[in-house]
Amino acid sequence: MGKKQGILGEIFRKAENRIRDPAKLKRLIKLIDGEVWMGLSIDVKGEIYEGLLQKNAEDLKSGAGQYFTPRPLIKAMVECIRPEPMQTIADPACGTGGFFLAAHKYILDNYPNMSRDEKEYLRTETFWGWEIVQETARLCLMNMYLHGIGGDVKQRSKITVTDSLEKHPSENFEVVLTNPPFGRKSSITIFKEGGQVSRQNLSYERNDFWATTSNKQLNFLQHIRSLLKQNGKAAIVIPDNVLFEGGAGETVRRNMLQQCDCHTLLRLPTGVFYAQGVKANVLFFDRKPGRTEHWTQKLWIYDLRTNKHFTLKTNPLTYADLEDFVRCYNPENRLDRKETERFKAFTYDELIQRDKANLDIPPWIKDKSLEEMENLPEPDVIASEIVENLEFALEQFKGIYEDLEVK
Repeated sequence: MGKKQGILGEIFRKAENRIRDPAKLKRLIKLIDGEVWMGLSIDVKGEIYEGLLQKNAEDLKSGAGQYFTPRPLIKAMVECIRPEPMQTIADPACGTGGFFLAAHKYILDNYPNMSRDEKEYLRTETFWGWEIVQETARLCLMNMYLHGIGGDVKQRSKITVTDSLEKHPSENFEVVLTNPPFGRKSSITIFKEGGQVSRQNLSYERNDFWATTSNKQLNFLQHIRSLLKQNGKAAIVIPDNVLFEGGAGETVRRNMLQQCDCHTLLRLPTGVFYAQGVKANVLFFDRKPGRTEHWTQKLWIYDLRTNKHFTLKTNPLTYADLEDFVRCYNPENRLDRKETERFKAFTYDELIQRDKANLDIPPWIKDKSLEEMENLPEPDVIASEIVENLEFALEQFKGIYEDLEVK
């Protein structure tokens, strides 16, 4: 199967049989053979596969959570961006294809009277992705195929297995939705004579980047800006360090505020992602044509972090937790927004005058747990947040250590 051309060959390429027990293999074949697969709708088959991916991500020992973005967050991001028929949608770190599925569903639900050409374009031309890990790309292709996305099985897919940061994009897109991999540094392992191993930070020398850096997140932010067409829209998950890091970080932030319309920042709580030690945000911005005047007028920040406590098992993030943000975002008319307790606007002048153009704005909502002991969250939540904070700090120190080691 792996030698066939097209999507089918890509799905089975380098596939390995891990079942060594003949009895288990026989039982599995009988279980599969007993189902009437052709009788199941695309929706049912797709939901089954998505459920399996989520179950795999929940098993922290497998490490699968690193490529699985919580589906309620993806849905909220798509609801804000509002993709349309005949648009191209890209994800330079597509993982298992969660953003593609949510955007596909949004378009089908909101444009029920699409023409035949629009439906065919949605199936075969809309979604473009890049994934650096072959096994994860396989999961993405299967996921999309089972949801009815992609061309004929003999056609090549638009999911490319490569490092998307390596070179300037050859095409541009109307929409980019993505959650790049966590971890600050891009590096390669070098094996020296005598078996010695060293790591070398990897910087991308690209003339379309404002700054050359080994910080993977800053590189993805610059790359996404390059991926967009003029007036294209992007929503990207970024860790806190992108908001405050100096040097290349300051250069990227000042250029983003100047050359793009960075209009919305969603500050996410801890306990949302399967990967530990992550303090993250979602940045929404539009790419704009060149001009001398800055494009960002106001950055609206929604604080979903203060007095919010989530855990993956006992209190997971749901779409209901994000509905107020979507209302405040006001996708119908972003120019008609109103400040609320959690939603506040900061002007370009306020942001650019902050030290290093730091976008890590201190919370303006009072932390109830600091005022009254009875408002403290449950012990397991406190313990989870301590772990998150320690692992986040460890990640920062690890980046500093790697920089010193290279020097």
